[in-house]
Amino acid sequence: MAEKLKYFCNGQYVESKTDKYYDLHNPSTGEVTGYAPCCTAAEVNEAVAAAKAAFPGWSGTPAVKRAQIMYKIRDLIMEHMDELTMLVAEENGKVWAEAEGDVLKAKEGTELATQVPSLMMGESIMDASRGYDTVKYREPLGVFAGIVPVNFPAMIPFGWMAPTCIACGNTLVLKAASLTPRTALRIAELYKEAGVPDGVINIVTCSRNEINVLLDHPDIKGITFVGSTPVGKLIYERAAKAGKRVQALCQAKNHALVMSDTPIERTVAGVINSAFGCAGQRCMALSCCVVEESIADKFVAELKKQASNIKVGPAYDKTSKLGPITYKKHYDEVIADIDKGVKEGAQLVLDGRNCVVEGYENGYYVGPTVFDHVTEDMTIGRDEVFGPVLCIKRCKDFKEGLEIMNANPYANGSVIFTQNGYFAREFVRHTDGGMVGVNVGIPVPIGFFPFSGHKNSFFGDLHCLGKDAYRFYTESKTVTTRWFDEDEGKNTVVSTWDGTI
Repeated sequence: MAEKLKYFCNGQYVESKTDKYYDLHNPSTGEVTGYAPCCTAAEVNEAVAAAKAAFPGWSGTPAVKRAQIMYKIRDLIMEHMDELTMLVAEENGKVWAEAEGDVLKAKEGTELATQVPSLMMGESIMDASRGYDTVKYREPLGVFAGIVPVNFPAMIPFGWMAPTCIACGNTLVLKAASLTPRTALRIAELYKEAGVPDGVINIVTCSRNEINVLLDHPDIKGITFVGSTPVGKLIYERAAKAGKRVQALCQAKNHALVMSDTPIERTVAGVINSAFGCAGQRCMALSCCVVEESIADKFVAELKKQASNIKVGPAYDKTSKLGPITYKKHYDEVIADIDKGVKEGAQLVLDGRNCVVEGYENGYYVGPTVFDHVTEDMTIGRDEVFGPVLCIKRCKDFKEGLEIMNANPYANGSVIFTQNGYFAREFVRHTDGGMVGVNVGIPVPIGFFPFSGHKNSFFGDLHCLGKDAYRFYTESKTVTTRWFDEDEGKNTVVSTWDGTI
């Protein structure tokens, strides 16, 4: 039976007074599984007030104690791995291994947060000037807001946002994805079980109208956003104008440069995983391959061969390798993008439209789709499709290939496949991509390094994860100290000892 969800505020589930709810679907079947509230502006304000009230006590908790709680959260995530994996698969559509990876990335971000006592440490120097000692501390700021997309229900809210934010002593209001909120709500329960005080984390689901409350609210000190570039840019501009710090992680059009010396079969296997994993619904999906003309025909033939063998099926079937698109509206958008690619003249090598899975005919399935002879003036060559669609662009050599890649306005990730050390080094130096792979199809670094998109893939100064995250979620305070003896009128320093023994 479809369940009407509540929002999570001050450590409790609260029934919304809204008259508007979002239908939640199982994308593998198309069935309605529940309803998420579109929380009112008053309810969003209530969540902010709860976070503000919890801040003094939580920020005053020693960092070592906060780290111990993060260890407990990590352990609880592992204890509930299968349950959380099933939640991700059912509400998002990732196949089992991908859904488990989503949860494991939440664990990874939590493990980074356990290092808060060392990563929050400041700097100091004695006798910065004669008799003056200076210390820099890193302190929490207050209430942060996190705005979450549909595609990673565990990793983004509870790998990228909550762990470091909370471990640093801040409190948080999460605007969970309104179509995939169940995983976030369940992990919030685990946070409470681990000992996170009421009000430190609060979760609402709402529309863009209510999000404006978070962008303008004087008690919100910073915003972390993951989503589309147009929305991210608006959030960056509006929140920054209100004096808030912002990190906005936005969409991508990741490219790989495939050189003629690369082993084709192995390279194609890496491309397949990157392009079609998570049904292409990730900001590090490889959506374009720029291939040297001399091997392009062989590369495309092998690509078609391997992609045709991918098993499309329901998310929670552990034999499925490609699951459904997360929701119907986006499914329609992906189909429309494929139609547009055909209309604009790209060569459709493998068509994923009209993909039907027996017994799951109402699911939102798009099969692996490959276009060849794509150019930058085509919509599919320029803009993010966010589905299992791979475009092949052809180039004559390294220089032209790199130019094609850098001409794109997005620069989240970029990859080169080659056995040539010189080309690999030149690529690393000159690509615009913020996360770079050499023979690595998905160049996402482990969480101790930042998720560092560039150009229109990111707005802000400090990225999520790594040391950047600790700087984003803390404020520097520099303290200079000087001590005097009892006779202050003489303005002499306490100790007259000259340091000799």
